[in-house]
Amino acid sequence: MIILFDLDGTLIDSTDAIVSTFHYSFDVHETEHPSDKEIMALIGYPLDIMYKKLGIEEDKVWDFVATYKEEYRKISTIKTQLLACAKEAVENASKIATLGIVTTKTGSYSEILMEHFGLMQYFDVLIGREHVQNPKPHAEPILKALELLDTNNKEIWMIGDTKLDLISANDAGVNSIAVLSGYDEVETLKEYSEIVMNDALEAVEFLKTRKKQHI
Repeated sequence: MIILFDLDGTLIDSTDAIVSTFHYSFDVHETEHPSDKEIMALIGYPLDIMYKKLGIEEDKVWDFVATYKEEYRKISTIKTQLLACAKEAVENASKIATLGIVTTKTGSYSEILMEHFGLMQYFDVLIGREHVQNPKPHAEPILKALELLDTNNKEIWMIGDTKLDLISANDAGVNSIAVLSGYDEVETLKEYSEIVMNDALEAVEFLKTRKKQHI
């Protein structure tokens, strides 16, 4: 079995880090701020798309992204927390499957976070924004992860908290589990996945039971 995890809203809560860094970038560029709610509604999308959706003009987007990254690098580990049971979920998953991370966050920052939480050792692959041309909801990030893993005769599952994760999984032809620990509402998640769990640990326990039944 292969289990791929999203990060934000699935294993970690970096809402404070993301929102505060967005506000920092709007301060630096002396631009009217969006509301916290508007920023949070876009978490899961790549930064450039988030800024575009928040009204930043095309020719200024990458300046905002650069400012964001510079600040985020300084505060990410301070203002990010593991979600409840995330550590247990990863540890348990590693006993039944090969693990990967597929995220729209910058991969290098994601690796630093996972090292900070003592979890990177459990993952065989980490695909971040810089590793693909087309981020989630495109299938490319998942397919890229699978290229780097032995998929022979293995069930493949993606666990994520937004429709972006689930659409990516569907288009990549892999199974998906939606979790309610993040940013999309249950009604939205049910449109894209038949399985909706409370959190990553519950999702892993479901897969553990499933694997036992298929032995």
